[in-house]
Amino acid sequence: MKTIQLAFIEDDPLVQDSLNAYFTDQLHTHILLSATSVEAFLDALPNADTLPSILLLDINLPGISGIDGLPLIKKACPDTDIIMLTTFEETDVIFKALSNGACSYVSKRVSLEKISEAVTVVHEGGSYMSPSIARKIANFYMPKTENKSVLTDRQMEIVNGIVSGKSYKVIAEDLFVSLNTVRSHIKNIYKILEINSKTELIKKSFDREL
Repeated sequence: MKTIQLAFIEDDPLVQDSLNAYFTDQLHTHILLSATSVEAFLDALPNADTLPSILLLDINLPGISGIDGLPLIKKACPDTDIIMLTTFEETDVIFKALSNGACSYVSKRVSLEKISEAVTVVHEGGSYMSPSIARKIANFYMPKTENKSVLTDRQMEIVNGIVSGKSYKVIAEDLFVSLNTVRSHIKNIYKILEINSKTELIKKSFDREL
């Protein structure tokens, strides 16, 4: 098996130490570079002997986030396969990471052995998703059931407006209703869905739970 030239971008010292200790002991893995930010990784690349074949990339980083850093990293290392290693499991974040250039998505909740398995799968030309991540992706593409939505058509119109980023005022104008009517609908939507915020509503929409 060809040696895997591995790199990390991880700002949590405990996680970084665990990754370094574990992969240092792996026979077919060489830790080429370990950085705490996207900026530090890109600055260190010119001094590296070679480019990494696989990069483990966190999302919540100081400075440029892992998601925003993906295009920059792919430009600097076009042949590097990037595995997102993160605590974020929201559907919209997963799809943004994959569309920005990541080939795999792994939850930090899995064991080091599973992370190593992901690295091996990617090295062999495959793609790896943690089971919980794979289920979210499967649910996203799963055909809708015939069951009617718990929300009315008018409530769904308001939800779609919120998800699109429209203000309550614009939604009211689009639907030719008063602002108070929109607010009343939103109050009822929150009650039906047992949520308390716009963020929860948007997440349910992305997860197709409406």
